[in-house]
Amino acid sequence: MTYGNWLTHGKDTEQVARECVAAALDVGITTFDTADVYGAPDYGAAEEVLGSALRRVRRAGYVLCTKVCLRTGPGENDQGLSRKHIMESCDASLRRLGTDHIDLYQAHRYDDGTPLEETMVAFADLVRQGKVGYLGTSEWRPDQIEAAAKLAAELRVPLISNQPQYSMLWRVIEAEVVPTCERLGIGQIVWSPVAQGVLTGKYRPGQPMPEGSRATQDRGGRFVGRYLGDAVLSAVQRLAPIAAEQGLTLAQLAIRWVLTNPAVSSAILGASRPEQVRDNAAAAGGVLDADTMARIDAALLDPEFGDVIERDPGKIATPFAVRTGWSRTTD
Repeated sequence: MTYGNWLTHGKDTEQVARECVAAALDVGITTFDTADVYGAPDYGAAEEVLGSALRRVRRAGYVLCTKVCLRTGPGENDQGLSRKHIMESCDASLRRLGTDHIDLYQAHRYDDGTPLEETMVAFADLVRQGKVGYLGTSEWRPDQIEAAAKLAAELRVPLISNQPQYSMLWRVIEAEVVPTCERLGIGQIVWSPVAQGVLTGKYRPGQPMPEGSRATQDRGGRFVGRYLGDAVLSAVQRLAPIAAEQGLTLAQLAIRWVLTNPAVSSAILGASRPEQVRDNAAAAGGVLDADTMARIDAALLDPEFGDVIERDPGKIATPFAVRTGWSRTTD
């Protein structure tokens, strides 16, 4: 498992961050994931808070992962995967994290406004400089991953991971990304295994959204909104008896489902309280058998609307430049 601090830890929650990091270490979680953009609009705040929380921990005792690509400032070069932005962002991340190396440096999105060769050479130079150990992608299409892996092999640098969204409800990587990555020896470090909290069961069909939940927040709401239809929420409630039979909460069932997939190297788990860290970690104590996996799929079939699972591989995140309209000459 991996502890991630997207949305949850800016400078105003530093004490909670320390407590959550301590709880993660206590239960054996030693991999931590962040990004230079997390904490926006206070860009870099999440890295600073995570770095501070880990400062007294022996550096060899944990794995540190961060990302680069998304906008971190107002300037033309404060985004993307150009050599300039990668080099400057890496140095800034190292400074904020309080370390001399990043174990896994990930391209947060594909940037079709920059030649892939430029991007991969910049990453390779960081590996050779000792600032980065391994390379990864996040939300890339299979053809993009394959092209990057080919360049990485030519440059003799290790591209080892992809970080996609993946859960019982969001399986868009299964048809194409997973087979491509398995062939290339690339593992999946998946985010949102509980579908932005929907798979905890706290959102119920026909009822108002819980006060203070992610569905009511500006940043989280745009991700969770796709799951808030009654067909999906009713399907989630049908999972409750399956979770109970396994001695798990709904959230733990969702996490264990992800970890049962052999293509998944790790699941990224966020938390706003230390007890959430401990509860989530309990899901790592085993795998689900084939019968339970089949029953989960059956529960997610709505009698009226059909399958509530999203499987369309075309719904992998849009490349960065296309999504933002950004190029080298426009900001």
